[in-house]
Amino acid sequence: MSILKVARLGHPIIRKTASPVASEEIQSYEFQKLIDAMVETMKEYDGVGLAAPQIYVSKQIAVIEVNKNARYPNAPHIPLTVLINPRIVSRASRSEDGWEGCLSIPDLRGIVPRCQSLLCEALDRSGNSVRIEAKDFFARVIQHECDHLEGKVYLDRMPNLLSLTHLAEFAKYWE
Repeated sequence: MSILKVARLGHPIIRKTASPVASEEIQSYEFQKLIDAMVETMKEYDGVGLAAPQIYVSKQIAVIEVNKNARYPNAPHIPLTVLINPRIVSRASRSEDGWEGCLSIPDLRGIVPRCQSLLCEALDRSGNSVRIEAKDFFARVIQHECDHLEGKVYLDRMPNLLSLTHLAEFAKYWE
């Protein structure tokens, strides 16, 4: 088990566009170990998603999983999903406002508009092509993690910062 340190907003890697992963790299022991470490790190910090730049690796990798998450107690179950070189190829025209937080911006939440559904193409951890049709919370998390791979954070998507709140206040007043 390997828990990695999470980069916080302000570190240059958070604002850098991540590099694509070469297909021949995916099956390597080191790469598979990196994916496992990302999953363990995400779980350790009660995250529902984690992008490689958040652990100081500028590569297009994201992991997502929701299974009774303490930070998102009402979120639906999402099985472990590994996205390598993900691309959102289509988005619904309708968007929905929702609360988001980020392991790289600890203790804060804000309301972010996101597309309600999308189609994402990526490689899975075996290097196979996958097409994921996601909606609602799953679509929100995919968009959030893909933003990280482009050097963006949820604050960049907020139309204003009036909803930005400390997590302790969120728990008392906003849930």
